[in-house]
Amino acid sequence: MILLHHIPFSRSFRVLWLLEEMGLRAELKHYSITDGSLRAAEFKAISPVGRVPALEIDGITIFESPAIIEYLAETRPEHGLGRLPGDPERVAYLEWLGFGETQASILGSLNMQHLFMGDPTPASPVMMKLEAARLGATLKAMDRVLADRDWLLPSGFSAADTMMGFNLFSAPYYVRLDRFPNVQAYIARIEARPAYQKARELDGQQEFYKQDFYDVPEA
Repeated sequence: MILLHHIPFSRSFRVLWLLEEMGLRAELKHYSITDGSLRAAEFKAISPVGRVPALEIDGITIFESPAIIEYLAETRPEHGLGRLPGDPERVAYLEWLGFGETQASILGSLNMQHLFMGDPTPASPVMMKLEAARLGATLKAMDRVLADRDWLLPSGFSAADTMMGFNLFSAPYYVRLDRFPNVQAYIARIEARPAYQKARELDGQQEFYKQDFYDVPEA
């Protein structure tokens, strides 16, 4: 049995998508960011800081999405979605795994500022503006790389692309993507993948974005 501890529209989507690319179907155990289930002792025994994803597979439990992505790619090399030691793209592959998490941390900060902070700790418009600019810089870097290739690595689609599963459907809430045509084309290619479509079908409904775009409020 494969069990994925999951919240829709979160980093755990990355794992759900990669499992679908590998033809592996997981049972989903759903959590909510608002009902306290992530803070329960039972879940913290699985994921020490109370975050999804966590994946139960092969008789072990793994938390943190980059670690899960790399484990799946390395233990199931027949799918060709990782870049193993000795592969000429190994370094670039690892860099994109890290890039994906760096970008996600910016999105996490924006989510916190726009969606979850309030009295007695109001959000900071200065921080919102700074983080939106940082997010835009990461998208600009991606747009430049994607000018001459379809996927993040020159050789084609890889598990590194699945690290963008959370990022690229959250980023448009904070940065307008019309500035980044190559990223837009990349998203269209992602959305055309049958495994991505199936993962979105299984994902569930997101619960925290209440509007189409979040402008930075006046200070």
